[in-house]
Parts: sequence; C-alpha cells; structure tokens
Amino acid sequence: MLKKKLFYEFPPISTEQWEEKIKKDLKGADYNKKLVSKTIEEIKIKPYYREENIKNIEFTENIPGKYPYVRGIKTKNNNFDIKQDIFVEDFGKAGKKALDIIKKGIDSVGFFLCHKEEINQNDINTLLAGINPEKTTINFISGKLSEKILNLFIKFVKNNNFNKSKIKATFDFDPFGYKTITGDFYTSRNIGKVFDDLKKMLNITENYPLIKPVGINGIWFANAGASATQELAFALSSANEILSEAEKNEINPEKLIPKIVFNFGIGSNYFIEIAKLRAARFLWAKICEAWTSDKDTGKMYINSITSDRNKTIYDPYVNQLRNTTEAMSAILGGANVITVKPFDFTYKKPDEFSERIARNTGIILKEEAYFNKSVDPAAGSYFIENLTNDIIEKSWEIFIKTEDLGGYNQALQQNYIQNQIKETAEKRKLNIATRKEILLGTNQYPNFNEEIKNNIDFNVYSWSLPENKNTETEPIKFFRGAKELEELRLSTEKSGKKPTVFLLTYGNLAMRKARAAFSSNFFACAGYKVIDNLGFETPENGINAAIEANADIVVICSSDDQYPNIVPEIYNKLKGKAITVVAGYPKEHIEELKSQGIEHFIHIKSNILETLKNFNKLLGI
Repeated sequence: MLKKKLFYEFPPISTEQWEEKIKKDLKGADYNKKLVSKTIEEIKIKPYYREENIKNIEFTENIPGKYPYVRGIKTKNNNFDIKQDIFVEDFGKAGKKALDIIKKGIDSVGFFLCHKEEINQNDINTLLAGINPEKTTINFISGKLSEKILNLFIKFVKNNNFNKSKIKATFDFDPFGYKTITGDFYTSRNIGKVFDDLKKMLNITENYPLIKPVGINGIWFANAGASATQELAFALSSANEILSEAEKNEINPEKLIPKIVFNFGIGSNYFIEIAKLRAARFLWAKICEAWTSDKDTGKMYINSITSDRNKTIYDPYVNQLRNTTEAMSAILGGANVITVKPFDFTYKKPDEFSERIARNTGIILKEEAYFNKSVDPAAGSYFIENLTNDIIEKSWEIFIKTEDLGGYNQALQQNYIQNQIKETAEKRKLNIATRKEILLGTNQYPNFNEEIKNNIDFNVYSWSLPENKNTETEPIKFFRGAKELEELRLSTEKSGKKPTVFLLTYGNLAMRKARAAFSSNFFACAGYKVIDNLGFETPENGINAAIEANADIVVICSSDDQYPNIVPEIYNKLKGKAITVVAGYPKEHIEELKSQGIEHFIHIKSNILETLKNFNKLLGI
C-alpha cells in the first residue's frame, strides 16, 4: 500500500497560476476563441478541468446501483446484451437466421414486424421455433401490431411451458413516437383507444416481470439530426406524457414505469454520448419521483443503437470505425443493450459479412477488450462529470419548455419539437458543408478512385417513410449528413463524365504543396479526376501542361504574394479552355483579382457542397 500520494514531490499548482501561464502563452489572443469550444448542444468545453470543478455537482458521491443511477443500475459488473435485428420477410427463414446468430454470440434478437399487415399464431410459432426466451431476449419492433403480437407471443410462451418470471421480451409500443415520425397515432386520433390497447398489454404482462411492452424511441430524434440534449429531453417528455395519459386512462404509472425501455441513438461524439446516458438515468429517476415513492422503480433500461445520421455510402468501411467508437460510448455510459448496425445498411441490404462484423463488434468489446468488467469507469473524470452535469441542465431546460407548452403532444401540435430538431439538423448540414464536421471519405480525404453506383440498391438508399399531407401534426424528417454530398458525387458518376482537375503548382514550395493537397481533396469529393504536379518553373510551363492534359478545371496553387503576378496571366491564357480556380483567399489582392475576371476561389471557409454543385453545373453535369 502506498504511504505517499503519487507525484507528492511536485508542488501543487493553483488554477490561477495555470490561467496566468495560459494567457502568457496566448500572447494576447482571445482565450475563449482559442481554447474554449462549443458543441452543437451549446455546451462550452473548457481546455482543462480540475477537482474544484466537480465540488458542486450533487451526484459525484453516488455509487453504482444507487439513486439517482448516474453511475448505472449495475453493481457487480458492466455486463450488457449484444442485440442484432432481423427484418422479417419470411417467418421461417427469419427464425432460422435467429437461431444461427444466437449460436454465434447474440444475447438479444430483434424482429422487425411493423411493416406486416397481418400476423397469426402460426407465424409467431414458426418465427420462434427453437428459441428459448428465458435465455435470449426477444424484441419485437412491432408498432401498431404490438398488442396483437404480444398476445400471440404469450400463447407461444404458455404452449411451451416457459417460466413466466424468466421470460425476457420487449415490444415497441410508442404512440407518441409513432406520431412524431408519421403525424398520427397508430390506428386512430382517439388517444383513449391508444391507451385502451396499452391497458390490455399491461394486464397481459402483469405476471411477466421481464417483459417490457413500451419502447421510447429517442433514436428517432437522433436520426432526424437532434442534438444529444434534444434527444434526451424529447424522449423523456414523450415518456412522461405516456405516464400522464396512462393515469388519465386508469393505468397505474407505478406499474407502467418498469415496463418501459428507452432506445437511444449513439453518435460519434465519444464523450458526449457517454455523458448522455449517465444524464438520462439521472433525469428519468427524478421524473419518476413525481409518479412513485419507490426510488427503485425509476431505474432506466437502455438499448443503445448506432446512429444513422453520420453513416456514409462512400468509403463505407469507415462506418465500422464509427460503429465501434459508438458502441464503446454506449457501453461506458452503462447501456443495458447495444445494437450495432451493419456498416453497409445505408445503401443495400446487409449481407452475412457486414452482419457478422456488426455482431462481432460487441463480442470483441466484451470478450477481448473486457468492457463488461468495470461499472462506470468514466466516473471521477472531471471532464465527464462536468459534461454529464451540463447535459442534465441543458436537457432539463428543453424538457421544462416542452412541459410548459402543455406536454409532449401539445408541443408536437405547436411544431415546437419539429422546429427545434430542424434547426439543429440545418446546423449539422452547414457544419458538414463547411467541413467543421468531418465525414471521412465524403467531405474530407475521399477515396479518389472509388465508384459506388453499381453497388447501390436504390430502393434501400432512397427509402423514406411514406408522406401523408392529411396528418394531425407535421412529422419529423430523418437526416443523414452525407447524403447531399453523396448525391453530388453520384451525379458525377452517372453522368459518364469524369472532369479533370489540373493543379498548376508554382512558386513557394510549402504553400503550393499545402494548397495542392487541399485542392486535391476538395475536388475529389465530387468524384473528379485530379492531376497533381511537383511544381512548374514558369506559369507558362504549367499552362501548356494543363492544356495538354485537356483539363476542365485548373487550380492555381501558390502563395498569396505571388497571385497578383501569375493569376491574371494564367486566367487570360486559359479563358475558353478551362475554368480557372485560385486555391486560397488572398485578402489583400482579392478585389484586384476579381476585377480582372477571376471568380472562383476555394479555401477552408468554402461551402464545399454549394461550391461543387456550382462546378457540376458549369460542367454540364
């Protein structure tokens, strides 16, 4: 046992001393602009955190398994279920596939059935033949069919004499969530009818403690572009509305709370997502206090699902890297279940390979990386604890605003929820277009030679919920950040043309290399062919080489101080032969160059989407 603290020989340094040193190193630069960043949730991230930053945070002394459950509902380990979803077309084939993936390490199977018009007992018996729901959790993504499928499932359980207390199953009864994405409730605008169905489901599952018929789909907000705090606030508000309406319809909220599972999306902002799940449990525990005096009732059960909004069709294996970090965030945040989507789901029906990779992500994190061993390893991190607290405060503000509007349903009627998410989605679009947010392989560092048009199933790629203009409320729209850039590049592929971009590099070695690399990545994002060069001794040599290469676009890559001398000459000699572009934005010379007819400049503040769309238009694509 250590008698002295580590690093005891170093004298303590106060925050004031650190700040003084930082300001000195900044040499007059703005501290907030240089070192304080802001997330899309409007949370300010400081350059460092210290012990003093967590002294006033109320939950930092809590232990795992104890109210308000910031540190999770687990106590002995951080075990989690690995879930894989199956889209059910043929019940027999889906059932056999389920048995196969259970043998390969899956703990939880999801069956997509919400597209089915009619289901009977034989269908369910065929689907579940050979599966033991005492050992494997069965999840039905069942929507409006939830009550019927629950009845059929219970008959299956009884016919096979399974133990009621051990049956593990979830359904997806989420009336307000369904209304959010479609504009109406499942079958009727009569909310009483909706809760009659819920009452029946609760009565059926009264003696089945591990069956959870209600699913709150925060994932839908995430995939519409919402921030972490919006996803959390609106999911909690939707859940609170269900409890409120349940009570009005003579359903005991205390009995309903343990029957709820939360499905949250997990994005690629690693620390935000860890903190989000910790914050979610805290807030749900606090909300449940209004409905029950039993604090144990408010333990949140979380299924985390890798998000859609940041996935791409170009360089699709990068999706698997995104999936891995997202799964890590979910596990470290204390999720009960993780669902990793196949890396290719955005553009085709996943195959055996992509499903295996998705499945093995969770297995590796559990069996080889031992992520299931330590409960809430992020606890005590000054940064994570502050981030958790910030998310709690921001989410609560949005939750209270929603409640002040009359609750979730009223906020939906007033378009508050839709507008808030839409605004955040627009920010995400702009961040991607201006490359403040990087989607590797799509808006930065693309694979130059990649073509994907022949690999895409356009029924999958173009899928969206059917639109109905006669809905009670406006549905939210799902959002995938890469899609507009992908469609731009796809239009290049489909056109049969492959525009040639010639980099005319001249002058200052460091500047021309840097600007050539920037320009190369910039135009490759549209699927153009890029010809780089080591540098020309004279602009004339570069002009001749560009003409010889039959270039459609010539990008001048040099230094700002050389542009006034070389750009006009190059522009005039290429006029009518190629589009001339200047790499960079030479502030001191910009007006002079524009006055001579130079229109096109690309630089770090360029909107890559709008700029490349314009070039496609100029090139007749």
